[in-house]
Amino acid sequence: QVQLVESGGGLVQAGGSLRLSCVASGRTFSSYAMGWFRQAPGKEREFVAGISRSGSSTNYADSVKGRFTISRDNAKNTVDLQMNNHKPEDTAVYYCAATTHFSATNWVSRNKDDYVYWGQGTQVTVSS
Repeated sequence: QVQLVESGGGLVQAGGSLRLSCVASGRTFSSYAMGWFRQAPGKEREFVAGISRSGSSTNYADSVKGRFTISRDNAKNTVDLQMNNHKPEDTAVYYCAATTHFSATNWVSRNKDDYVYWGQGTQVTVSS
C-alpha cells in the first residue's frame, strides 16, 4: 500500500540539530497514521514520535519531548522529524513507519506492532 524512504541522517555534534524526512509512495498517504522509531546497537527498536492521519494529534517518547517535533504534509506525502539539542544517546538508526490505514483521524500509536510499513532507516550519530 505504501513505500517509505527516509533521508537526512548524518553526523552531528551534541547540542546540534538534524531534520529527517520520509517520503511515501501511494495515493492513500493521508489514510495512515505515521511514526518514527529508532534502534541503537544491542537494543530493541523503540518509539520516538507519532502523528495521526490528519496531523491533529502527536505523541512523543519522554526522552525526546521538548527536543524533537514530528510533522506531516499530506499534500506532499511526507513526514518529518525535527531533532534539536541532540544528545549522544540519540545515536541510532531512525525508521519511518506507517500504520494500518483508515484508522480514526486523530489516532496515533506508540506500539510498533501497529505499524505495518517500514522504511529502510537512516543513521544518526551524535558525537560528544
